Amino acid sequence: MSELKLNNKRTILVGLAFLSICSFWQMYDNLVPLILKNTFHMDESLTGAIMAADNILALFLLPLFGGLSDRTDTKLGRRTPYILAGTAGAVVLMNLLPMLDNSYFRQAAPFKLVSFVIVLGLLLIAMGTYRSPAVALMPDVTPKPLRSKGNAIINLMGAVGGVLYLGISVLLYPREKTQGLVHVDYQPLFFVVSLIMVVAVAVLLLTIREPKLARENRALEKKHPEWNLAKDDGSGGEVLPGPVKKSLIFLLASIALWYVGYNGVTTWFSTYVSQVMGEGIGGTNTCLMVATVGAIVSYIPIGAAASRFGRKRTIQAGVILLAACFGAGFLLTRSAHTITAPMYAVFALVGLAWAAINVNSLPMVVEMCKGSDVGRFTGYYYTASMTAQVVTPVLAGTLMKRIGYQILFPYAAFFVAMSFVTMLFVRHGDSKAEARTGLDAFEDMDDQGR
Repeated sequence: MSELKLNNKRTILVGLAFLSICSFWQMYDNLVPLILKNTFHMDESLTGAIMAADNILALFLLPLFGGLSDRTDTKLGRRTPYILAGTAGAVVLMNLLPMLDNSYFRQAAPFKLVSFVIVLGLLLIAMGTYRSPAVALMPDVTPKPLRSKGNAIINLMGAVGGVLYLGISVLLYPREKTQGLVHVDYQPLFFVVSLIMVVAVAVLLLTIREPKLARENRALEKKHPEWNLAKDDGSGGEVLPGPVKKSLIFLLASIALWYVGYNGVTTWFSTYVSQVMGEGIGGTNTCLMVATVGAIVSYIPIGAAASRFGRKRTIQAGVILLAACFGAGFLLTRSAHTITAPMYAVFALVGLAWAAINVNSLPMVVEMCKGSDVGRFTGYYYTASMTAQVVTPVLAGTLMKRIGYQILFPYAAFFVAMSFVTMLFVRHGDSKAEARTGLDAFEDMDDQGR
């Protein structure tokens, strides 16, 4: 391994696909609830159900197209055709949404609402066709010992995509431009994000030769059979010991609980701020951008902290901080009519807390399995997180409808706090390695004994 060195430039270029995906989803979660409520006048429960649809589709589409891309063989490679086709379809469909939104506002008609929902569904399918292939591209072209470092760069690229959208939205839609408007035209924002997606994928296509790089990587790995940790025992898998299985169940429960709390806020925050404080998306997105930047600058120190104090303790510290931040968010948004400096500080800490949780949770899951089962255990992680993201838009929306918007932050704080309780029963999957620096702090430490 000492002679191996990650090609950072190439990994950054590969990460452009994930940058485009995250830029889109940041916009989707931010704007679609506002459009559904303000233009189409849907109640919170129905809006929450529609916002949960992408996660329901993801439960089926991500493994389906991930598996299809495994069996694909073209001149462009296995993953690139899905990335190109999915992006092209998404770019066309996403620009139809604000057109239908504006048209319905000018003259409401049932067929326009039906058209909006159909286009939205097709857009979600288009996005679902290439997420798994885009994520799988990095392992295809990266040697096994370097994939954890590669994944760190991919995650950073995704965060950059989210920040790009948030920064652009703040510039295009400041408070003074949207305050008091009955209807906001989001067409420019959809167009700019679609342009980001096109440029990102075009650069990826022009700079990454997937078939050549994948062949080179397969040839390299054949020279190093010791990298393959999988042992064929004839059973196709392994049976976890009882105590380890118990830890896994409680860890998956924890993942679901903190995603219920966190995703509840990210899904409903723009609508919440609009209803409770009268703020437009400029102030809302500044808060979310601060949280994202807070996470980005926290990744490396959080990785080092986990190496020194252990993943479980780092996660628990993040859970406590996140619950406290949501409690503070409730108090601050109820006592002010504009976004204030303390709110920005709280959201910076939200980013720190989420980094502490998110950086360490997947490594804890895969630490409990042998190398041949990493894919299956990764599937457990995403099943827990996606299930939570299916439930929470509907549950939080229903509670806000019946109780009031003020329930959002206490709701989130409660579920995050409950995840601290379930984490107490997790006894496996931790790691107490020597502290690492730089990108090494992101490593899943998959070379260590279990």
